[in-house]
Amino acid sequence: MTGFPPVRPPDAEAAAVARARQDLLTKPPGSLGRLEDLSAWVASCQGVCPPRPLQRPRVVVFAGDHGVARAGVSAYPTDVTAQMVANFDAGGAAINVLAEAAGATVRVVDMAVDTDEPLSPSIGAHKVRRGSGNIAVEDALSPEEVAAALEAGRRIVDDEVDSGADLLIAGDMGIGNTTPATTLIAALTDTEPVVIVGRGTGVDDAGWARKTAAVRDALYRCRHSLADPVALLRICGGADLAAIAGFCAQAAVRRTPVLLDGLVVTAAALLADRLAPGARQWWQAGHLSTEPAHEVALNRLGLDPILDMGMRLGEGTGAAVALSVVRAAVATLTSMATFDEAGVTSEGH
Repeated sequence: MTGFPPVRPPDAEAAAVARARQDLLTKPPGSLGRLEDLSAWVASCQGVCPPRPLQRPRVVVFAGDHGVARAGVSAYPTDVTAQMVANFDAGGAAINVLAEAAGATVRVVDMAVDTDEPLSPSIGAHKVRRGSGNIAVEDALSPEEVAAALEAGRRIVDDEVDSGADLLIAGDMGIGNTTPATTLIAALTDTEPVVIVGRGTGVDDAGWARKTAAVRDALYRCRHSLADPVALLRICGGADLAAIAGFCAQAAVRRTPVLLDGLVVTAAALLADRLAPGARQWWQAGHLSTEPAHEVALNRLGLDPILDMGMRLGEGTGAAVALSVVRAAVATLTSMATFDEAGVTSEGH
């Protein structure tokens, strides 16, 4: 099953109440800038003002290998993906540290890591295959596999929301995964590969040329499927990207706010907004990656990044740092005194 039910927008009335309350707080109207917008967004997602402090933000890192990595598009070997899954599970990766600092917990999911066995039964519960196909020459997934990956993203959201998650972050881990992500963005925005192919993990000029050629070849292969998001994920995506797309779409269906991370997650989100029109209203862009395709994708989604820290790691790290800003936004709306409460004169402030 790949169809999603209609997405209902966040609560506009709660947002309006939040904006009105911001104007009553002990500060000049609008002086907290983007924090005021974010506080109103959280209030609208929760349908209540003042919004509740976030109790259980959850990061889900989707891991998968990509056959295109064998074409020399990455600065790292593919066995790093499996090693990093173990690092996530042990709590030693950047996302573990940054999520803890922001008051979130981390789950890792093996969608298509190229190993004999998943690290554990729970991590591999939704695994679709060993490595997605090399998109330059073959489809990433079969029709059955792309459906299973989308369904995995949907089920993971249901598991997390039913367990109390009140904000979700998708992360990614997979050597070579910026190549399919860039292909999807190029396909959906009609952008030339040379304009948006980035350095990923830090490839040299020759690696960049190989990556650009792989993106161009994949774009040629999917040229007749540009209006079909499921077909795009099948032909030039991957199990991890499809699962993230299902995750972002289902979060909106379940009325749960999402902080998007970098290039890979935002590429999947572009597809998710087509799978579940209107889903983007439930998302904020955590940060702006240094990858050129990321800005193109955010512009298409109409999302303004919260942070610009020069980050390009993935894993959900940029969104995790942005979570602290969202928490600060909620705190201003819920905890600041109004002019009346503080006995402060509002005129001329």
